[in-house]
Amino acid sequence: MTFRQFAFNNVLRNKRMYIAYLLSSMFTVMVFFTFAIFAFHPAFSGGSINQNALLGMGVAGGIIYVFSFFFVLYSMSSFLQSRKKEFGLLIMLGASNKQIRLMVFLENILIGFFATVGGIVSGLVFAKAILLIAENVLIISETLDFYFPTLAIIVTFISFLFLFFCISLFVSFVLRTKRLVDLIKGDKQSKGEPKASIILSVLAALLLISGYITAMMVEGIYVVYVMIPVILVVTLGTYLLFTQLSVYVIRRLKNNTSIFWRKTNMLLFSDLSFRLKDNARTFFMVAIISTVAFSAIGSLYGFGSYLTKGTKEASPYAITYSPFLDDTKAMIEEDANTINAILQEENIDAKMASMELHYHEIGERSVVIASASDYNRFAALIGDKELHPEGNEAIVVEQSDANIAEGPKASEVLMEASVKLQNGQEIQPTKVVESAVLSAMNGYYVVNDKDFKQLGSPERKDHSVVWNAEEGQTDQIIEVGRIIERSEGDLQYKTFITDYTIYEINKAYGPILFIGLFIGIVFFVSAGSFLYFRLFTDLDEEKRKFQAIAKIGLTQSELQKVVNRQIAILFFSPIVVALVHGAVALTALSRLFNYNLTVESSLVLGSFALIQVIYFLIVRFFYVKQVRRIVF
Repeated sequence: MTFRQFAFNNVLRNKRMYIAYLLSSMFTVMVFFTFAIFAFHPAFSGGSINQNALLGMGVAGGIIYVFSFFFVLYSMSSFLQSRKKEFGLLIMLGASNKQIRLMVFLENILIGFFATVGGIVSGLVFAKAILLIAENVLIISETLDFYFPTLAIIVTFISFLFLFFCISLFVSFVLRTKRLVDLIKGDKQSKGEPKASIILSVLAALLLISGYITAMMVEGIYVVYVMIPVILVVTLGTYLLFTQLSVYVIRRLKNNTSIFWRKTNMLLFSDLSFRLKDNARTFFMVAIISTVAFSAIGSLYGFGSYLTKGTKEASPYAITYSPFLDDTKAMIEEDANTINAILQEENIDAKMASMELHYHEIGERSVVIASASDYNRFAALIGDKELHPEGNEAIVVEQSDANIAEGPKASEVLMEASVKLQNGQEIQPTKVVESAVLSAMNGYYVVNDKDFKQLGSPERKDHSVVWNAEEGQTDQIIEVGRIIERSEGDLQYKTFITDYTIYEINKAYGPILFIGLFIGIVFFVSAGSFLYFRLFTDLDEEKRKFQAIAKIGLTQSELQKVVNRQIAILFFSPIVVALVHGAVALTALSRLFNYNLTVESSLVLGSFALIQVIYFLIVRFFYVKQVRRIVF
């Protein structure tokens, strides 16, 4: 058997350890290849598609490529740590340090080659489905037809072979073997009782609590000011949480005899303190990477929701026409007729309502005062509640999102003022109503028609014309937006089309969300792979430990119970911390925009939590199967 065959067989014999590394590397290659398929797609090269999307995917591909380097480097270091005894046996059999480095180099090149080829093949298999998803998410009119991406294959193949070659060369160069006795007995030497500092444990709790409170208390632009300090404080607190506080808590539980001596808790806690201490840095890295993934995707998704829902809430009508101040009544009628003609041409069934806005001086403000009949006609178009003020009664109307603006609410100011009639009588406002009617007005009065006629001459007048279409006509409304945008004159500047604006927002924001989602998933999958590596790195030692304990009476059900608890704690500890970090970060984002992101945050964090639970069940099944096969 040649040396190359020995290295090849060594990979096959350690396939359990290498499988997660291989699959994760394949996934990163596939994602990079997907971006390459987009970048070299003929539809993009024609220049008819948003070039910002192309640039963003290029940047994302670079981020994934750089992250892949560190991911593979960490994976290899984990494998090398678990192979001390193997290296010791090879040295006993006469292998030199140079030969061991060559073996590691060849193994990594071999795995890198198969990961690259596998990632490209997987990308080709799913290419059409990914192109269809991208076509809808990126909101492009052209069809992203499947093509054989020769250039994408070449770029991906060369890039990742170069990456694996560099890492293989680097790892084999820096690899240092210890003394033979340390290598042979490395997994049998006592690690000593894990210790934790009380001061550092308390400091970890204080740092996390202070970071959370600060992030939750600040509002508006102050969220940006405290962001960097909070990130630094929480990051340090997370590191101390896993290296000090977790070990300290386990030690306290071990000192509690009522808990420690209960059933199999002695076995659980005795080993858990060692494993938490050994894996502290891995857990810290997983928690931080997962937090970045949760926060990035949650922020992108939440901000997109903020833009689209905010647009819909600010303008609930399908079309809103606001003429210029110097427009004559004839010009307004001409524009309205033009819009009606376009709607009729597109076969859109839309109802129209118009209102003359009267501005009156109230205190130091110029405030709109609307009649109840005008208000109710606008309210009927969007199904809002009608208002019927009594005589000598004024109702203050404000938008539900009016609190986004800094300073006192418009309703607070208007409730303190009064509406004066021509006969000298003053009408006092009686209540405040939140409504989307006349969404452009940040606070105004509604009075009954009789009192409206008694108002004096307004200081200025304006007009508002709105249309609302039946449901299911979104595509036609978007086409109306395109037609008006191409129209001559100033009609496009006077007209606001809600669905078309949302379409344009999604068209511009879609690539950002699409790219962020891909990068976040890569980070999350890599974080899960780190946990897998650490878990299966200690598997041989766990087998020996449970095999010895089984000889003194450990049953199969007790073994499964202990292993399940231990894996769950090790698997979910960093993920739970990351979920809490992510929830706090998304809450701070909500306070930055003063917009409730509870639904969006719950959806993002819940989805990742569900994925992690499924991943845990799969890993647990194979882990327990491996242990049970040896022990019983």
